[in-house]
Formats: sequence, C-alpha cells, structure tokens
Amino acid sequence: MRVGVLTGGGDCPGLNAVIRAVVRAGVAEHDFEFIGFRDGWRGPLEGDTMVLDVNAVRGILPRGGTILGSSRTNPSHESNTVDGKTGVERVKENLDSLGVDALIAIGGEDTLGMARKLHEAGGKVVGVPKTIDNDLGATDFTFGFDTAVNIAMEAIDRLHTTAESHHRALIVEVMGRHAGWIALHAGMAGGANVILIPEKPFDINQVCEYVEHRFETRYAPIVVVAEGARPKVSAGEAVADDAEEVDAFGHVRLGNRGIGQQLADEIERRTGKEARCAVLGHIQRGGTPTAFDRVLATRFGVQAIHAVADGAFGSMVALHGTDIVRVPLADATAELKLVPQERYAEAEVFFG
Repeated sequence: MRVGVLTGGGDCPGLNAVIRAVVRAGVAEHDFEFIGFRDGWRGPLEGDTMVLDVNAVRGILPRGGTILGSSRTNPSHESNTVDGKTGVERVKENLDSLGVDALIAIGGEDTLGMARKLHEAGGKVVGVPKTIDNDLGATDFTFGFDTAVNIAMEAIDRLHTTAESHHRALIVEVMGRHAGWIALHAGMAGGANVILIPEKPFDINQVCEYVEHRFETRYAPIVVVAEGARPKVSAGEAVADDAEEVDAFGHVRLGNRGIGQQLADEIERRTGKEARCAVLGHIQRGGTPTAFDRVLATRFGVQAIHAVADGAFGSMVALHGTDIVRVPLADATAELKLVPQERYAEAEVFFG
C-alpha cells in the first residue's frame, strides 16, 4: 500500500514526531510505502510531493515545525475550481495518478474538515488532530498545546521580575482565537493576577481593580490575555469591526495591535500606572516539543497507521483519558472545545 501524508494549518511542535511515527511504524509493521505532500492541501491539489522514507524521518523527533511544510490552502475554495473540476476532484485525481491508496491528514479543524469532505467524495483518509489551541473536539488533548503552555509559562515567570523591578503592569498576550486553553493553563501555572479568555467577555473596570489591588502589595500585576478575548459591550456602544482580511478558510487575520496592546493602553489610562504588553505570538509555535507532546504525537502516528491498515477511513485518532481511540472525522470537526465556566472559575479564585 502507498500512503500519502500531509500537514496542514499552522505549524506546531510535535508534527515531525507524528510523521516519523507514521513512517517508522508503517514500514516496520506493514511494509507500506510513503509519499509526502508539501505544504498542506496544496501538495495533493497540485501534485507536489517529496520522498518520505525511513531515512527522511531520521533525527526529526525533537525538531519543531514540519519537514513537509504547511499552508492554509483550502481545495474546496471556489478559486481552486479549474476547467470545471473542483479542488476536491483535482485532489482525488492527483492521488489516483500518484498511486496513493490512502492519505493521512495531520491538522486542525480546517485541515480535518477538508479531510472529511474528501472522504465523503470517496477518498480514503485518516485524520490526526493537531491544534496548538487544544480546541479540537473529540480529543482530550492535542500535541503542541503542552509545549505552547510551557513556553508561555516561562515567559510569565520571567516577566514577573521585570514587572516588580519597574513597578509596572505587564500584559502577556498568548494564542487562542476562540478558545482560552493556553491562557488558562499558562496563567494558572505562571501565577497571573488576571486571565482573560474569549469564552467570557471581560469587564475592563474589574480588570483595572485587580491591577490596582495588586499594586497595593509589593508585587506587580501580570495580566494574561488570549488573542481572541474581548471586553463586554455596553448598550449603544460601538463594536470594532475585526473583519478586515481573511484567509482561505474565512478566518480573520488578526492585526499587529491586538487586544494585549489595547489592554495595556487602557489600564495605563485608567490607573495611571505604567503598563507594557508582551505578545508571544509565533514564539509559542516554534522550537522543540516537550516530552508530553513527543509521546502523544508518536502514539497518534502509530495508531493512525494502524487505522489505515484496518481500513478505518473517515476516522480520526483521539486521546480519551490515557487511551488512543478512533472517532469519526465528522465528530472531530462538529464543534470547538471551549473552556467551560467551571474551569475558568477555578482560576478566578486567584485573581487580584
């Protein structure tokens, strides 16, 4: 059997560990042949491939990023219809012409949503969940999340000392467009004084009260905010329009002056205290994965190739407790996994 592999969406630590496990397990246990598709769905859409064998995956376990490259190409977008053929049809044709019997798609909501469409069109696909935000349904955790949390926690630890030295408030903006898992975990682990997440619009007056209360001690406040967090809107108050530029999947490209800087400006204006913003951004995506992410990614890769061998197409491997199970791709992409109120309430105990 010839198996194709692609990595789509934003890169995150652990992708290479999945690729390595897929190839090593597939060759050792099933004598499969592999072909890598470059840059996410662009690879099968345009027939852009690379050699993917045991030699190609040696030494990549601790490496961040992905040796296959990634992109946010969306084959189902109308711009990818050429000569009357949709992008999905073009992908199927290219897979057939390359002799690819099955495809393993490693990615998040968008990548796996495309995998589901290909499966519904007759393609043989198995999914591996990947999202640094940990917001993908049907799996308890995704690889890359633990690494991002640890990077953010270390940054918060370092910022505590400079905040205290200069008696200023520091706002740390972390990833999390729709879900605040990174902010919640990193903020709790780093001892933040306030954590703001997209799931719960915040009251800027309350945030400033927390900041001023912290300044009454000998310590300085640290506010951790997810990039998608937004303030409560009062009746009649205008809401800023975020919908400037969008990617191929319709997601807004967030601007450089994000919520972190807006918070710093507003806190400084309202409290009279100096405030600075640190945006961690892509730093959270880069570098070597943690041990947890390496192990989880490796287990996902091994179980994904077992699913291919069993003909369990249209499924995704997922972590339930400590077990790796198979769930339908449709379940995986049905809804985002958001931070529940009871989890956020645990963190609120330590605000101020």
